Amino acid sequence: MDIDDDVITNHPSELVSVDISNGKKVIINRPNKLNCLNYQVIVQLLKMFEVYENDPTIKFLMLKGNGRAFCSGGDITSLMMLTSAGHWSFGANFFRKQYTLDYLLGTYKKPLIALLDGIVMGGGAGLSMNATFRIVTENTIFAMPEASIGSVPDVGSSNFLSRLPGHFGEYVALTGVRLNGIEMVKCGLATHFILSKNLSSLENALSMMTSSNAGSLTKISEIIKNFELGRSNKLEKTNSRLEMINECFSREDVENILSSLENLAACKHEKWIIDAIKSIKHASPLCLKLALKLIREGRHKKLEQCLACEHLVVSHLLRRTVNDDFYEGPRAMIIDKDKKPQIILYLTT
Repeated sequence: MDIDDDVITNHPSELVSVDISNGKKVIINRPNKLNCLNYQVIVQLLKMFEVYENDPTIKFLMLKGNGRAFCSGGDITSLMMLTSAGHWSFGANFFRKQYTLDYLLGTYKKPLIALLDGIVMGGGAGLSMNATFRIVTENTIFAMPEASIGSVPDVGSSNFLSRLPGHFGEYVALTGVRLNGIEMVKCGLATHFILSKNLSSLENALSMMTSSNAGSLTKISEIIKNFELGRSNKLEKTNSRLEMINECFSREDVENILSSLENLAACKHEKWIIDAIKSIKHASPLCLKLALKLIREGRHKKLEQCLACEHLVVSHLLRRTVNDDFYEGPRAMIIDKDKKPQIILYLTT
């Protein structure tokens, strides 16, 4: 069943939909939870964007988060409670609905502008990484940390990460490295860098487009470029380590990737190398192997196929087909926060 604007705007604790000239501004409004996605928010977002895509009066959309996060990912705590109290299929349905939303946004027929002024992790990446325009700021922090908590980077990441330069996608997926806005533009995850203080002016300028221009990618791009921070030397200096990343993360398997990093660390004492080694050694070996396989295979698949493969993998993790990493990781790292998962056997070389 479709929903109307009254239903949407009457739930400000979850989502806010704002009418703008010839468009809509959708705001995820769970700032106390870093705008993480529970099942209700996912369902509501899906219905909203389906309605808006078929509304001829809506020419373009903006998507943003309230507070210091765009979206920090899925609501892991509520998901674990739901699945533990019921059946693994409850969790599988959660992810199916989330991936359906990700596919809709990834194939959206109207210009979608994602304003990423803060934390963008996990499910937040799924909402935004296939948007037409992905605008970052000095406040943006991006990561796909799933392997560190017993899961795999999903929400279509085997599609968008696998298309980054060289083997940068493997690096992001296996280490959960945090990228800033400048790094995101440099590697292609973001399209524009704008100072946070200028976002309101950008939103106002976009909201003033005439009906004839509102659906024009060229006009939207022109407006955004008026606010874009110039590509300074700082932009040009980022990702200077890509050659070393390609050398290490092009290896056949996770064990050889780790060994290559350790050999590199012996001659180059750089923080990113040490951090990468530490992250891999403290992640779920099973999930690292699955993540690597998903990324490698995702290079040759469409978004729909990538999401289907990710859902199959996540469903097996939910079912405990191999081990309990999917449950023990979140328990130790997010819910109880004792930082001592009892089941995960860490990778060694």
